[in-house]
Amino acid sequence: MTAHDFSRYRAWHVHDPDLDISLDASRMGLDEAWLTSMDAPLAAAWDAMEALEGGAIANPDEGRQVGHYWLRAPELAPARKQTTAIEDALAAVKGFADRVHSGDVRSEGGEPFCRVVSIGIGGSALGPQFVSQALRSAAPPLTVDFLDNTDPDGFARAFAAIGDDVARTLFISISKSGTTPETRNGTLAARRFVEARGMSFAACAVAVTGVGSALDQLAQSEDWLARFPMWDWVGGRTSEMSAVGLLPAALEGLDVAGMLAGAAAMDRWTRTRDRRNPAALLALCWHKATDGRGARDMVILPYKDRLALLARYLQQLVMESLGKEKDLAGKVVHQGIAVYGNKGSTDQHAFVQQLREGVPNFFTTFIEVLCDTDGDDPEVEDGVTAGDYLSGFLLGTREALHEAGRPSLTVTLPRVSATSIGALVALYERAVGLYATLVGINAYHQPGVEAGKKAAANLLELQRRLLSALRAGDGPATCIEVARRAAIDDVESVFLILRHLAANRRAITVAGDRADPFGCTYSWSDDVIE
Repeated sequence: MTAHDFSRYRAWHVHDPDLDISLDASRMGLDEAWLTSMDAPLAAAWDAMEALEGGAIANPDEGRQVGHYWLRAPELAPARKQTTAIEDALAAVKGFADRVHSGDVRSEGGEPFCRVVSIGIGGSALGPQFVSQALRSAAPPLTVDFLDNTDPDGFARAFAAIGDDVARTLFISISKSGTTPETRNGTLAARRFVEARGMSFAACAVAVTGVGSALDQLAQSEDWLARFPMWDWVGGRTSEMSAVGLLPAALEGLDVAGMLAGAAAMDRWTRTRDRRNPAALLALCWHKATDGRGARDMVILPYKDRLALLARYLQQLVMESLGKEKDLAGKVVHQGIAVYGNKGSTDQHAFVQQLREGVPNFFTTFIEVLCDTDGDDPEVEDGVTAGDYLSGFLLGTREALHEAGRPSLTVTLPRVSATSIGALVALYERAVGLYATLVGINAYHQPGVEAGKKAAANLLELQRRLLSALRAGDGPATCIEVARRAAIDDVESVFLILRHLAANRRAITVAGDRADPFGCTYSWSDDVIE
């Protein structure tokens, strides 16, 4: 590194002595003229963030506030009832986990719980999974597993892993609305699994949901073990510091207080109106790298096995927040930043070849962890440990990309701890919020997600009509004929639905060439178990 390079490094390397966390933006091509041109937009972004934290309506199409920052600083909530709700929920989470750990809350058979299955989708799964893998110990008081899809094979594998521990397994159902299909289906599968063994599901079930939701009413009527709130002012992708993430973490014995403290400390650091505020610096770097319109992808490379799920977690946080068709003025802009990644040094044997020599349509973020391990790291060569190799691969890859003119950021954590993980989550939450304002979009709604849910519901309604038409029919019929019987114009969807039903023996038999959408016929069969 030349003297000029080191001067740039000192200018764009920021560090907080309390958290001992650093951000190096020196290899992102920032220059003073461009930064000066961003001063006014950045000031507007800070204003918007202050208004957000102060309780402004941040989601006009839903008329709701966005309050995930209050979760780690309840005293900042604009209404006393919100402060009280956050404090009460945190106390309830800690109290319930303590009672489970002490054996005061036991299974129906009187045994202490030893396992947890957390059932959720999207933000109700990705954050908790990331934190669990990052912070889990070798001997947790309860092991935590996740059902995060509506895949029946996934259900079967999860329940097979539980085995004889079914009588000592606690199930958490997480859904704000209480009607999320994936969570509902996973919960129903868990109920069948438990009740098939002669036990009460209510005696081992916990709900995390909106007050008054369908799930809340069910849990109350059946007297589930506990209920914890979700609020309309906390979105799924920013819910890790609510009961959504804190309950499974507390049951697993993770340091919930440390995680909240780390997030609160990062919030304080990133509230400063300074370019060297790391969240503002991240947002500026993203804008510079992508031309403010998603021209490059964000590659996340954490050099630590414990952080392997970070890229998946950030995919939702960044892409659901920033992937928008229209800006705040209603103009079509098609904004967003694609996110992908893999852990180092695994990536060196996967996609780094393209990063260095292929299409330059990305910028990289290296996640560095200074402390190799809390255990032993014996030498693998004279004076060299496995951790030295890991550090060398990170620094070497960073240098190789720089030599090829590929931009990169580096976030450095002192170690993987509850404090540093909480701070990392808070850093990216605020960077996303600031960047959204810089490019003029709403980071806190997700109409595209709702469109996908509606389309799925429509297809399931088509399926019901097809089954009814086949049941009432008089023999085999092609997909075109079945579509005509059911008065459905979309023949392609009819074929795809019938193919799925036939493959899963859902009272449908098929004859002829299955590869030919128009050459095979379908019929109802009472001999096939529905």
